[in-house]
Amino acid sequence: MSERVVAKRYADALFQLGNEKSNLDQLVEEFRVVRDIFQSNQELVPFLKHPRIAVATKKAFLEEALFEQISVDVIRTLKLLVDRHRIEHVPAIVDHFIDRVNEAKGIAEVTVYSVRELTDEHKQELESTFAKRFNKETIQLENVVDPSLIGGLKIRMGNTILDGSISGKLRRIERNIVTVNN
Repeated sequence: MSERVVAKRYADALFQLGNEKSNLDQLVEEFRVVRDIFQSNQELVPFLKHPRIAVATKKAFLEEALFEQISVDVIRTLKLLVDRHRIEHVPAIVDHFIDRVNEAKGIAEVTVYSVRELTDEHKQELESTFAKRFNKETIQLENVVDPSLIGGLKIRMGNTILDGSISGKLRRIERNIVTVNN
């Protein structure tokens, strides 16, 4: 089964659980922490997948060493993923779960790449513009400084990228020239 299908199934189950217990926001925050830990620690997944390490040891490690301040539901999910040999899918599951929660709440996460840090006024203006454009209640905007853009903005929401940067325009011009000359 593909990672995407696995991640979607677990994310949907987590969404139902959080919805029933009315703790979706708490689960989102805790799973973001878990995802960051899994992405930043390269030895964690190989340890949790190693066939010579007992499953009980892996579960104890998750419960005691890493996730002391994480809720029981998150710990149980991680233990279940260890049991089912799916622990490497944690980042994808978390991403799908957060997307599902955001979709239900009408929230969109947008990353804006700019040459320098955007002011609060610019961020608010972009948030209201994109909320209308993407038909969302709220936009959670993250600003990433990228000097290679030369100028302008590059905006990413999910799989949609709007490139209004000078470097992007130059690449498009270059492609057009190459296409015309061939």
